Amino acid sequence: MGKLIEAGMVKVDGAVQTNIKAKVAEGQAIEITFEEAEDIETVAQDIPLDVIYEDADLIVVNKPVGMVVHPAPGSPDGTLVNALLFHCADSLSGIGGEKRPGIVHRIDKDTSGLLVVAKNDKTHHGLAAQFEKHTVERYYQALCYGVPDANDPRVRGVRGVNFESGNIMKITTHLARHKNDRQRQAVLFEGGRHAVTRVRIVEKFGTPEVMALVECWLETGRTHQIRVHMAHTGHGLIGDQTYGGRRKLAQKALPDAGLQAVADFPRQALHAAVLGFVHPITGEDMRFEAPLPQDMQDLISSLSR
Repeated sequence: MGKLIEAGMVKVDGAVQTNIKAKVAEGQAIEITFEEAEDIETVAQDIPLDVIYEDADLIVVNKPVGMVVHPAPGSPDGTLVNALLFHCADSLSGIGGEKRPGIVHRIDKDTSGLLVVAKNDKTHHGLAAQFEKHTVERYYQALCYGVPDANDPRVRGVRGVNFESGNIMKITTHLARHKNDRQRQAVLFEGGRHAVTRVRIVEKFGTPEVMALVECWLETGRTHQIRVHMAHTGHGLIGDQTYGGRRKLAQKALPDAGLQAVADFPRQALHAAVLGFVHPITGEDMRFEAPLPQDMQDLISSLSR
């Protein structure tokens, strides 16, 4: 609202309001003018794609860090959809409209990894039904602060957290948009949407152990689910500017190169590593894996030295 006031787009009783701290009284008429949203023309662009699998009905790609999935204000082109329109020509599902053809699910701009895209509406409906029923296999790899271990009484005391056999941390909450920041998600226990994440430790780093490579898998798939759930447990992801924050680490906990690599890591250390589903047309079980991107491999190497 403050930006609308500063832009002269708010009137009180017919007069333009320019003071963002001004108070209004009961009965005053407030008029707000919004600029009409500009249409985004979605064009085909010759952008290289890392295609893991492709047939007549669907395509599985390994999305790089920094690529937005579909056009939106602020990212009108250079997206995965622009690249797919060039690569697939006219063979993308029409569901989702011009700006989101074929898109069944998304991952964040700064998260890398596997996505499946539908080439026709029948495939789109079939894949969407599997995502809705939570039968799609989705495993992520992430680097987090601390070690989410069942022996840590602090983690055991976090609401919504319990541990299953094999030292697997299960996080069960509801998620909804943050009431003060619409770009973020917030953990709730009433209202919002049910969300379940499981986490397994793959490798620990530091002396004492101050970081871990973890494997996360989704029972549900909500916006920012892994990122906000890990932050809720006190194990925010390295590089996550929205949820993880920056933490001061003991100088001797990691090698100097590791400390510097953590401080410099520019994005959430999260990668969609495994994607499995039933092919909607052939009925075949499909499962794909994508190795960690180079920046996460380099980070792990720095932590391990």
